[in-house]
Amino acid sequence: MPLEPFGQSAALTFGVELELQLVNLSDYDLTAASPDLLHLLNKKPFPGNVTPEITESMIEINSSVHTHHGPLLEQLQEIRDTLITAGDKLNIGIAGGGTHPFQQWSSQKIFSKPRFQEISELYGYLAKQFTIFGQHVHIGCASGDDAMFLLHSLNRYIPHFIALSASSPYVQGRDTLFDSARLNSVFAFPMSGRAPFTLSWDQFSNEYFAKMENTGIIKSMKDFYWDIRPKPEFGTIELRVCDTPLTVERAAALAAYLQSLCRYLLERKEAPPVEDDYLVYNYNRFQACRFGLDGAITHPKTYETMSLREDIMTTLRKMEPHAEALGSTPALKHLSDVAKQWSDAQYLRKQHSLQGSAEGMVDSAIRCFRGEPMNY
Repeated sequence: MPLEPFGQSAALTFGVELELQLVNLSDYDLTAASPDLLHLLNKKPFPGNVTPEITESMIEINSSVHTHHGPLLEQLQEIRDTLITAGDKLNIGIAGGGTHPFQQWSSQKIFSKPRFQEISELYGYLAKQFTIFGQHVHIGCASGDDAMFLLHSLNRYIPHFIALSASSPYVQGRDTLFDSARLNSVFAFPMSGRAPFTLSWDQFSNEYFAKMENTGIIKSMKDFYWDIRPKPEFGTIELRVCDTPLTVERAAALAAYLQSLCRYLLERKEAPPVEDDYLVYNYNRFQACRFGLDGAITHPKTYETMSLREDIMTTLRKMEPHAEALGSTPALKHLSDVAKQWSDAQYLRKQHSLQGSAEGMVDSAIRCFRGEPMNY
């Protein structure tokens, strides 16, 4: 069936989705607790939305639609506190982080939902390996053409969000030497990567999507695992490259940074995006995944090589007027402190060293999610 029309949405409204780890407090491994947790949470009103994810050791929380950073942060904190209370009753820990450091994918259970079962049948072991945890941010767009413009204009800044959210250095009990190893699991899916280059919603919908649907490979936008994808049913674009941070405070700050960037880009004062911008895209994304804030990226217009950390700091300063207009100055201050100090990936490595075990590192992640001070 044809792709639905791009929905009406107020420009620059935003919302957050977070995939979270469910942890057994005895051995700190993941535990298949989502059916019990969801049953408990469904007994009373939830401040947002909570849904299952592909395996039973995960859940996803969704905020409401917001216009400002402060109310988004308050709601995420309320959601966090509600989850913690429910988790305490079930004796399970809840944590952020893009990967669990030592869970074994073969032990995971696919959640009993038709779409998840279909994915498991199609992708085999990749479905269980998808027990990884990301943050998605939706930005409201006034039109489908604005959505495609923002989607491609943001390619320049994708490494910022990877590095600032990176929290997945360990996989299957080993330090991967990547700050964000989670994205390597996403890249294994055939419909991952980036959206095709078009700045017209009509062209995207009636040409590209129609052709892809005719191949029989895809049925809806859900079948694309792109770094950024349009969501016509919501009237948004959805940024999907972020690891789930260790704290909801960082999650809210990342969303506010994206909102500020979109406000700036919609002024159309920068050179418009072109297909050739993607010549450096994969390499820049690799640098951010591998080295985090210490990576070096190539500017897509000038081909100048620059420090990712310095580029983030420069851009944050450039966004200050937009953050002030949107009421998100504290969010950019939070991310500036991250860029100057520690990413979550660096924090987790430090905790592994201090605690002397991966289990101790998971315990630190649980404490971070609970809002306890991060122990450096």
